[in-house]
Amino acid sequence: MQTLENDAHDKAVPPVSGLPTPLREFNLLRWFSLVSLLIIASVAGGLGYVSTRFVVQDSVERDAMLTAQFIQAMAQAEVRHSQLPPGITMGELLDPRLDQQHLQFTPQLAESTRVEFLDHVEHLPDTLLANVYARDRTVVWSTNPHLIGKRIDEDDDLEHAFRSRKSVSASYHQADEDREEQKFQREPRHLFIENYIPLFDSQGEQVLAMVEIYKEPQDLVRRIHRGYVLIWASTLVGGALIYFGLFWIVRRAASLLHHQQDRLVASETYVALGEMSSAVAHSLRNPLANIRSSAELAQDIASPAAQKNIGDIITQVDRMSRWVRDLLVSLRPTSDEAESVDLVAAVEDARQAFAPQIERNNVRFAFDGPATQWVASQPLQLTQILNSLFANALEAMPQGGELRAEVRQLEGQQAQLQLSDTGKGMSEQQRRMVFKPFFTTKQGGLGVGLALVKRIMERFGGAVELTSREEEGTRVSLTFNIAAGGDHGAQHPGGRG
Repeated sequence: MQTLENDAHDKAVPPVSGLPTPLREFNLLRWFSLVSLLIIASVAGGLGYVSTRFVVQDSVERDAMLTAQFIQAMAQAEVRHSQLPPGITMGELLDPRLDQQHLQFTPQLAESTRVEFLDHVEHLPDTLLANVYARDRTVVWSTNPHLIGKRIDEDDDLEHAFRSRKSVSASYHQADEDREEQKFQREPRHLFIENYIPLFDSQGEQVLAMVEIYKEPQDLVRRIHRGYVLIWASTLVGGALIYFGLFWIVRRAASLLHHQQDRLVASETYVALGEMSSAVAHSLRNPLANIRSSAELAQDIASPAAQKNIGDIITQVDRMSRWVRDLLVSLRPTSDEAESVDLVAAVEDARQAFAPQIERNNVRFAFDGPATQWVASQPLQLTQILNSLFANALEAMPQGGELRAEVRQLEGQQAQLQLSDTGKGMSEQQRRMVFKPFFTTKQGGLGVGLALVKRIMERFGGAVELTSREEEGTRVSLTFNIAAGGDHGAQHPGGRG
């Protein structure tokens, strides 16, 4: 028997894994700010890197091309100037070990031509080091005497220059200590460039010698640095403008979506409340009326001791009737067409309507403002607003206090009513929730009063703001659009809620 009961109990309880998982709120602005920042920063960094690399590479290649053209042109000019036989090139004269093998001219002529050419190479501007290599990769001349006579066997750039028969250039930021040919007589301060310039035979097919020049072109370095600054500054500024522009658009869109979501939730809430209020009204009005009528009849014949209980019944029935009426009034469809209403007259009507409660609670009322102030609203809706605010203020001051109303004009064709009390106030959490439907701080309250105030004010292009501190009171500011008297309708009729 116990086993059967346990089995039945297990079957009746649904598995926990089958429960729907609540959806987590997607923060559009936060995710966009992070993802877009990473994407834009990556793209901007990549573009900046590619651009700077292109600037450096293009500048180095252009400098190498100009240097090679200058060296080769200077070699041809020196050969012509020395009146050497036709077909002789500078490449044949740079290796002094071959001076005795020339049959068409003397070793002295070869040496003098070579010395003139190398003197020009030595005095090139911004030169750190200049080497001349023979075909066997031996340094036959250098601005660093310690390198003359050394054979360089493991230099990929040198081998590539001999094989390709093209000018080869490369840029560096630090000298390589393992390379014998990079023995500078002074250390470079910034970027330096290595150029390999081949010198050919008369047919231009065979490389007879290679001129290696290390340069630290100051003007080129300054231009590269300026290019760095310009490229990275424009990249950062452009990336920041794109990011903040998109961020502003998405922030605006997120705010609009949030506002529309709140309005949609509020609309759905009021629709559900309207359906509920209609059902409550039809279901409770007649029973409440019968209960009240029966209680009044019983009160006439009841004993004094029972009359107090019957009075409580009538009071509670009246309270429930007011709840039903408030629900119906708050959700009753109304026209959005504004009328010209005297705000000062409406405040005075509300004061007169609540005069007995003001006197009973020992509350001092003070008003400050003009004699008339026309605003765009509707008389019935404005009366509903003021009745709700006056009722809240008086309930917050059961032991007395001061209720102050101030009407003043604002810039931009607007008027403001500030209604402040010295009651018990509310906490910061309560203040943030005060305009939410069904939220109330009053015992037995329904929580539609201030939500209705906000809805009516926004309907006519106005706004409501509430500030409050515990034990210091509450201030409600209503902002209306000013309307000329008589343009939209008649003066406030003095309706009372």
